[in-house]
Amino acid sequence: MELEVVKTDGTPSGAKIKLPKHVFGIEPNEHAVYLAVKAQNANSRQGTAASKTRSMVSGGGRKPWKQKGRGAARAGTTRSPLWVGGGRVFGPQTRDYSQRLSRKVKALARASVFSDKAAQKKITIVEDFQVSDARTREVFKILKSLGMDSGKTLLLVSEHDAALVRAGRNLPKLQIRVAVSESTYDLLDCENLVIQKSAVEKIGGAFKK
Repeated sequence: MELEVVKTDGTPSGAKIKLPKHVFGIEPNEHAVYLAVKAQNANSRQGTAASKTRSMVSGGGRKPWKQKGRGAARAGTTRSPLWVGGGRVFGPQTRDYSQRLSRKVKALARASVFSDKAAQKKITIVEDFQVSDARTREVFKILKSLGMDSGKTLLLVSEHDAALVRAGRNLPKLQIRVAVSESTYDLLDCENLVIQKSAVEKIGGAFKK
């Protein structure tokens, strides 16, 4: 598949670029995408919710009253779950929610989303550009020229550009990622996918044929 490269003002540059077929032309695997998103969401959970069981609550070492003779129910500790200030039964405990996926499944999931975006013609290839003085208005002007100033947009660049990141972080609907570091969720959570020309080759080289 070939796409035309556009300039930052939205006009055609006259050049075309061929998208790697093993990344942008495969049959999407929905299950791999599901596994990747589920793992990412699980890995973002802290898992720090916890409550004290009767063994963790301080005190309660002495039997409150004798076993017989008071006409009251038997009690062995004041930290019973039945008592105020006692432990909790089957309460949440600290746990690790993280999930691991193989590199092949991760790569397949991302390539599946890339291919789906390409099939739906939701990918725009733009010339490499930089911004001066990290001006947000410059980035917004580029997005507006490309017709992407309203929906969520993911911009993939070939290498980290501190000025571009600073300029774009004030735009709530724009995410900037270095090519190959984007996640499956990042690709799914955007209406517009913009890729700098030099990043296309980097993406193709990161996925094994």
